[in-house]
Amino acid sequence: MDKARRDSPLFGRLYRELRPSSEIELRDLPVTRKPDLMRAFDEWLTIRTLSFEQARAHLRDIENAGVPIDDVAVFQTSGTSGEPAVIVLPASFVEYYYGIMMARFERYHWRLMRDVRKLGVRVTVTGGNGHFAGNGFNKLMQRLNPSLAKGLGLNFIEAEQPIDQLVDKLNAIPSVAWIVTYPSMLAILVREKEAGRLHVEPALFSTGGETLTEDLRRRALRAFPSLKYGIADFYGSTECLALAFTCSHGRKHVNEDWVILEAVDEAMRPVPDGRLSAAVLLTVLANEVQPFIRYDLGDCVRFHQDACPCGSPFRSFEVEGRQATLVRVGEVTLSPLVFDLEHDDAQRVQLIQTGEREFELRVQLAGKVTAGPVFEDVIASVQRVFRDNGLENVAVRASLEAVEFTASGKFHEVLPLRDRDAGVLP
Repeated sequence: MDKARRDSPLFGRLYRELRPSSEIELRDLPVTRKPDLMRAFDEWLTIRTLSFEQARAHLRDIENAGVPIDDVAVFQTSGTSGEPAVIVLPASFVEYYYGIMMARFERYHWRLMRDVRKLGVRVTVTGGNGHFAGNGFNKLMQRLNPSLAKGLGLNFIEAEQPIDQLVDKLNAIPSVAWIVTYPSMLAILVREKEAGRLHVEPALFSTGGETLTEDLRRRALRAFPSLKYGIADFYGSTECLALAFTCSHGRKHVNEDWVILEAVDEAMRPVPDGRLSAAVLLTVLANEVQPFIRYDLGDCVRFHQDACPCGSPFRSFEVEGRQATLVRVGEVTLSPLVFDLEHDDAQRVQLIQTGEREFELRVQLAGKVTAGPVFEDVIASVQRVFRDNGLENVAVRASLEAVEFTASGKFHEVLPLRDRDAGVLP
């Protein structure tokens, strides 16, 4: 906090009226949010050698992905909530990240890593059309520590491409042992495996960036009997990739020597363990270049009340959902999970909220099939969900537009109403 106060003009101004750092508690500090920080980007950093215009110019060129600017690395968030951000990390973060995560390893994790490396290679399936964490961090690691990257057997496949091409590329890689991707992409891979088109037999899936449901976990384990080490679901963000780790008992633990995570209610007051929060505030202790202090991530978490059987001293928690994904129609709030958007004749189906009571349905068909029956079946299913929740006069229309991806390559089956003008990047 002292460094942020001293070297960041923005935080110096925010904390100007506060008592000395040694005399105040974290809860005394104001909550910070992405739009406000981004508007003051040139005053936010603790260094004066990188301007917002320089960062934007760097991010416009995809060839710069994973290329540091002097001694910092620059990434961008996908803007899932409608507000993209530029994230600046010390180049030494690669060492920090792997050092922190390896320090959390139990005997189980070391055995897993050894076995998976013997079985084959790791493949990351994520967005390739921007400077996002999945793509950019892999390239940064290959640049800064090529021996470590080679040891991990890194391979990258763009998530935005047609599913049949993506499946062909996965099938062409010998000995795929570990796949890292989003839960939404995992759902697609499960369907392709069930249909007999995907032939890989991984021992491990790692997921992150979205909510992994228990239903999807069970379905993936049935579809991929090769999953000796199951599905490791991680919780992190571009703002803090090493936010938490998953232990041998499947619990998420906060890296509390690296970050502080506060579960809070709507008024930003702490909620007790065992209660679902309305939001979560992130304070990063290790990024000395770009301070994140009581930063509103917007997610809903619940800290466990009991100690984890793994013996870790760090608190464990579960993620119930991300506020940006909730659908609001009048006074009713719906989880995207209530909609069944799968269809045998469709590779992807997407429901987009275009008004408070207006939705459009987009479909990516599987092969040469007729779109009409697919639209009819799925629209009828969606309308049943609305009626079951007491919602009448909700319009759902078919659209021939292509399905949308986030800038980082995530595919969300449900896109809630959002301010499309909220983004700050070109």
